[in-house]
Amino acid sequence: MKRVIFITAPEVFRDEEYYKPKKVFENVGIEVITASTKTGELTGRFGFKTTSDLLIDSINANDFDAIVYIGGGGASVFFNNPHALKLANDFFKQSKPTTAICIASVILANAGILKDKKATVFIDGKEALIKNGAVYTGADIEIDGNIITANGPEVAEKFGKIVLKALNC
Repeated sequence: MKRVIFITAPEVFRDEEYYKPKKVFENVGIEVITASTKTGELTGRFGFKTTSDLLIDSINANDFDAIVYIGGGGASVFFNNPHALKLANDFFKQSKPTTAICIASVILANAGILKDKKATVFIDGKEALIKNGAVYTGADIEIDGNIITANGPEVAEKFGKIVLKALNC
């Protein structure tokens, strides 16, 4: 069984960017594990609740087939989080799908893995991507090698399906 790790802010994550891709994965039997800066209950911007199973600093990239950074305002807690940045590099170096939706693409940029890569982000993160060497496209979804970025909640389900395809499912 394939396993995907969702990196989710403890609060103010974008609800549909979490539950729509998760449903896509679980519908085909992929196990989704949620990690954050705390374990226990997490609350989205619009009140959706989920549970964090792991602390971000206890994740080993070898245990998962892909990583998904969930967007929303709360994702800023990971912009300079050393564990979040290291994980992005670990998954990227192992050629595993390294993915982010909405503002969470800034995490990938700050990790240094978007240099010379096509990427997209919620418009507020455009400058951070450019500053870190990404080729910002403004597209809804961008795929460049094993990196997949999406620009917001409107494409959350499509994003999930594209990551699913990258997992060969």
